[in-house]
Amino acid sequence: MNPLAHNIRPQKLEDVIGQKHLIGPNQVLYNLTKNKKLFSMILYGPPGTGKTTLAYALINELQLPSGFLNAVINSKKDFDEMVIKAKETENFVLIMDEIHRLNKDKQDLLLPYLENGIITLIGMTTANPYHSINPAIRSRCQLFELKPLSKEDIKEGLERSKQHLDNLEVTDEALDYIASLAGGDLRYAYNLLEVSYYSTDNFKVDLETVKKINNKPNLYIDKNDDGYYDVISALQKSIRGSDVNAALHYLARLIAAEDLDIIFRRLSVIAYEDIGLANPAIGPRLNVCIAACERLGLPEARIPLGEIVIEMALSPKSNSAYEAIASALNDVYKGNVGKVPSHLRTNSKDYKYPHSFKGSYVKQQYLPDELVGTEYYHPKLSSKYEVSLKNIYDKIKNKSN
Repeated sequence: MNPLAHNIRPQKLEDVIGQKHLIGPNQVLYNLTKNKKLFSMILYGPPGTGKTTLAYALINELQLPSGFLNAVINSKKDFDEMVIKAKETENFVLIMDEIHRLNKDKQDLLLPYLENGIITLIGMTTANPYHSINPAIRSRCQLFELKPLSKEDIKEGLERSKQHLDNLEVTDEALDYIASLAGGDLRYAYNLLEVSYYSTDNFKVDLETVKKINNKPNLYIDKNDDGYYDVISALQKSIRGSDVNAALHYLARLIAAEDLDIIFRRLSVIAYEDIGLANPAIGPRLNVCIAACERLGLPEARIPLGEIVIEMALSPKSNSAYEAIASALNDVYKGNVGKVPSHLRTNSKDYKYPHSFKGSYVKQQYLPDELVGTEYYHPKLSSKYEVSLKNIYDKIKNKSN
């Protein structure tokens, strides 16, 4: 017996839930079907957003012959057979799941038929196609992003699904709870409702029924996909932007994924890239936090992590050190290096030892001749500490002039 999510799959574009930016009136996919024309495309977005549903709805609307392949599961022989079928069938559409995992042999097989139009491809992936899909395939396809469904979208789908479960009685509270847990994934919501339905002896589903099965939200944090790295990126950008509440939210999502190592690594980057010289004590404080987390483990590690993230988000920020080393490296990579001045070379007798002079400073050239006058470090005045560094920096520059 097919699962509920399969049985309820829409056959027409107008019945697809969500994605109004693509299928709403006068939107791109709506107009393609209206004009009876289909181009090769890649549909990408999180699980349960309707990629497969949308692909089949397009095929049904346009009444086009089609075949389905999975880039991982199906063999090269399966691909060969699909090419033969496409040659024998006009306007053939190949629907391909997990297209980001298409290996070179299969790509080489498909490319000429995409090029000459014998095959129209609808690829589907949860990965970002700009990073994960072969450029030769990507350049022959239009890219369309599917968004996570809203809670209202999920509830609409659940309401539609009720008629497919005989004698189901479900409370509004239970439906609302399922929609809240789904995290924008309609397939997850269908599956949870179906399990709840069959877990009863009278087909009556209430809030307690659902909670017995699952009371944790469906978090899209797949370490092999972009959603995971989006959360990591959002954590850093929230701390950088001093939004303590957003930073705590993304931290909580990473804690729920139970990957302390990535949290430690990313917070270490933030400490030196975004906070830097504005609060140089944050690095050692973070190391103390990490040591505590390693001793405590989860779930208790959440406590020191929450504390340090609050402190980092509200700390003064400076990326002056980050920009300084980036600028210096840019010179090195471009070949702007020059020879080390003779008095700085090993065993030079002309070197002046600063500690032998008043204030431990003596005027002498340190940069290569070609780079004299170059300034990599540009202080920021976001904290008293870096202001003090700037004052020292300015005094040294004045003495050098």
